[in-house]
Amino acid sequence: MTKPVEPSDPSEASARDARREALRAAPTVLVSACLLGEACRYDGRSQRSERVLAALEGKAVIPMCPEAAAGLGIPRPPVDLAGGTGVDVWAGRARALTRETREDRTPEFQDGARQALEAAQRFDATVALLKEKSPSCGSQRVYESGVLRPGEGITTALLRADGRTVVSDEDL
Repeated sequence: MTKPVEPSDPSEASARDARREALRAAPTVLVSACLLGEACRYDGRSQRSERVLAALEGKAVIPMCPEAAAGLGIPRPPVDLAGGTGVDVWAGRARALTRETREDRTPEFQDGARQALEAAQRFDATVALLKEKSPSCGSQRVYESGVLRPGEGITTALLRADGRTVVSDEDL
C-alpha cells in the first residue's frame, strides 16, 4: 500500500491534520459509498479503501453516492465540471457536463448534493469522508473540462457551506 505524498506547504499540512482530527472525533460520518465497496461509481466499479474502513472503525456510517441518489444510474457517462468548481456551480458560473456529449447534468448533481446534505443533517454527521477527484465529492481536486485542477466538487461545496468538515480519502 502506498502512502500519499505529504503536502510541502505547512499550512496545507496543518489543514489536513485538522481534517483528520475532526474525523477521529466524529461519532457519525457521511461517507462516499464507493469507498465502502459499493459498485456505484460512474464506471460501475467501487473504490473500496481499507484505509477508509480502518478510519471508520467504531463510528456510525452514513453511506451516500450523490450521483446514484439523484438517479443518474450505474454505470453512467463520466461528468466533468465546466467553467469552475463546485462553488462556482452553486453560484451559477459553472456546470456539470458529460465528458463526451456535453449534456448538462447540473440539476441532477445539485439534487444529489442536497440529498447528501439532508442525510448529514438528519443523522447529525458533522464530518464527511469523500472520494477525491469526483465532480460531486472531490474536496481538493476535481476534473474541469478534462483537466485535474485544484477545487472541490458540488456536494463538497454544499456540505462545507453548511459548516461540515469534508475529509478526502487521500487525507488518510
